[in-house]
Amino acid sequence: MGIFSRFSDIVNSNINSILDKAEDPEKIVRLMIQEMEDTLVEVRSTAARSIADKKESARTIAAFEKEAREWQAKAELAIDKGREDLAKAALVEKAHAERSADALREQQAAIDSGLEQLDDDIARLEAKLADAKTRQQTLVVRHQTVNSRLEVRRKIHDHRIDDALVRFDHFERRMDDIEGRVEAYDLGTRKDLRQEFSDLEASDAVEQELEALKSKRRDASGE
Repeated sequence: MGIFSRFSDIVNSNINSILDKAEDPEKIVRLMIQEMEDTLVEVRSTAARSIADKKESARTIAAFEKEAREWQAKAELAIDKGREDLAKAALVEKAHAERSADALREQQAAIDSGLEQLDDDIARLEAKLADAKTRQQTLVVRHQTVNSRLEVRRKIHDHRIDDALVRFDHFERRMDDIEGRVEAYDLGTRKDLRQEFSDLEASDAVEQELEALKSKRRDASGE
């Protein structure tokens, strides 16, 4: 069963309302487009038949008008020849041709009115179709985006990632424990006496070298 049951359902439809109620909007809009395109083909076929009927009617009207003129000429000829009876019969046939032409003109007016309505209907249907196609493109992009976001969320909440993070935290705690034990060995230790004197001598040597460098720079600058 289609989304629309009649042509008027399409041109009077509220696409937003239909999509809001749909469980699968992307699928529904595809069906809408298909049905609209099928309906558009049918409406154009109807218009094509009406146009063909109008052309045929115009040819038939022209034929009746020509026939009426011919019967008029025959009636005039009969009068000229003194044949009033033939003139009367010719005028009867002329009237019959004219009535047939008038009937076809009324039919042609109805066809013109129908074509005007079809033209309006086609324009409205094409507008609905264009709207549906635009929404289809938007829905496809949104669908792709939301699927990508959903996949990322799934990965974020994947228990394997959580397990990996737990193992990583456990490893960090182990490293903290090992580093703590290393640093614990240095607690309470003192430099031995030889090391302290060596440090003092090194410090004196540095001071002496610094003073010598400063003196050398002063002599070089003439101060």
